[in-house]
Amino acid sequence: MRPSLLAPLLALALALGLGGCGLLPDANYDETVGWSAQRLYGEAKDAMADKSWAKAVKYFEKLEARYPYGRFAQQAQLEVAYAHWKDGDKALAIAAADRFIKLYPNHPSVDYAWYLKGLINFNTLSGMLTWLTSPDMTDRDPKATREGFEAFKEVVTRFPDSKYAEDAAARMRYLVNALASHEVHVARYYMKRTAYLAAANRAQYAIQNFPQAPATEEALFILMRAYDALGMGDLRSGAERVLRKNFPDSDYFKPGGPKKDVPWWRIWDPNW
Repeated sequence: MRPSLLAPLLALALALGLGGCGLLPDANYDETVGWSAQRLYGEAKDAMADKSWAKAVKYFEKLEARYPYGRFAQQAQLEVAYAHWKDGDKALAIAAADRFIKLYPNHPSVDYAWYLKGLINFNTLSGMLTWLTSPDMTDRDPKATREGFEAFKEVVTRFPDSKYAEDAAARMRYLVNALASHEVHVARYYMKRTAYLAAANRAQYAIQNFPQAPATEEALFILMRAYDALGMGDLRSGAERVLRKNFPDSDYFKPGGPKKDVPWWRIWDPNW
């Protein structure tokens, strides 16, 4: 090629190369630049409606960063807790709810923040109900159940007129039953391994702390058997008297023992 043609071709190639760089996506491009707080909030809510939880979280976080003192930012902190929860990140969801509660203890929606925190913990029970079929109950810590109970308790006691109070109270009753059932299953585990004193202690704990729970009946029976195995006749007789007084028709006193009935935790609203 003649030197006179080489220079124009090189210049053209360089120009095309530089121009082509503009066709590549900019990694730092942010479509939300210049958006108002209202638009960021609206786009985030639209993303939630489409169940695009990660996208919603991104918009809410940008809203908080750019407009930290407005009413939309306050609501965004609460919404982001819900979005994290639905996106499957329980830890971030609870952290966001706790942050809202700490920053805005007198906010009109703080009752919902407590209720949401309870729900996040409550819905982990689907996996935690494996307690009731697990052969070894001692390594299970019902932490989520306790935290869910305490969150619902805040709603019921501090916000009795809240629209969430009635449902929170119902869920508290369910969680009490779950906690009592856990203690009874641990007590049964100890009985099977002839750890009678440990069994008596766990049964006693269930009776004292959850007296109205369905599992109390079995707790009393385990307590009676444990005292009998330990040779504590007076305590054994006392446990039997309490059991007969509170459960006069108990199946534990009938031949063959209690019937294999539907567990208490299956009799509940599946929409919770």
